Amino acid sequence: MQELEKQFHIHCAEGDVGRYCILPGDPGRCKSIAAHFDDAVFVSQNREYTIYTGTLLGEKVSVCSTGIGGPSAAIAMEELHAIGADTFIRVGTCGGIDLDVRSGDVVVATGAIRYEHTSLEYAPIEYPAVANFEVTTALVQAAKNLDKRLQVGVVQCKDSFYGQHDPKRMPVSYDLLQKWEAWKRLGVKASEMESAALFVVANALGCRCGSCFHVIWNQEREAAGLDQDMSEDTSSAIAVGVEALKLLIAADKAKQ
Repeated sequence: MQELEKQFHIHCAEGDVGRYCILPGDPGRCKSIAAHFDDAVFVSQNREYTIYTGTLLGEKVSVCSTGIGGPSAAIAMEELHAIGADTFIRVGTCGGIDLDVRSGDVVVATGAIRYEHTSLEYAPIEYPAVANFEVTTALVQAAKNLDKRLQVGVVQCKDSFYGQHDPKRMPVSYDLLQKWEAWKRLGVKASEMESAALFVVANALGCRCGSCFHVIWNQEREAAGLDQDMSEDTSSAIAVGVEALKLLIAADKAKQ
């Protein structure tokens, strides 16, 4: 591949980003995440990738949006890693599956169902999409430190948003509906679109990656007639992600 001065998609070069990166999907969320950093500066914007860099506890940290789905998330991780990043936290949104998961909860993923296709170009399907233990532990502790209502467990990742929300009209409804029933019986916490790819890519690259999510809605609670209020306020998940980065930075410094 031709050597470029900057990474092809994220338009960043070595020195532009920190070792530690938060990965939201929505570019519009980057500025509010960067507001939690010290001395944050805008670095670049191209396509779905918006990047800010600042510091936490004196360590350089960055936020880079990934867009929707595994392909663009994998590109972000690949290019960030190429210029020095090695610790990633996805901070995103999800829809609940397990009936105990309510709007406004924070979900921390221990692993992800690979019901997507990006990860298949990195590892065979038998290889599990598992979050890094250190990052996951930091996320759980961060949520407890901040007194957030917390859910911890496996999430499901898919490529089609509408395949989840309107499966009956899809020509492959027989497969979508049967798999969804399996996820429910297995106690899967929530559904989202990036973590399976990110966990597998991180392991292929030798990186650390974990995920936490803000629960917007739970369609299973709705179907069961249970009370819930739709919530699009992602501030809790963002706070947990930032606090977890601080815990990781402190732990890494202690090792040194």
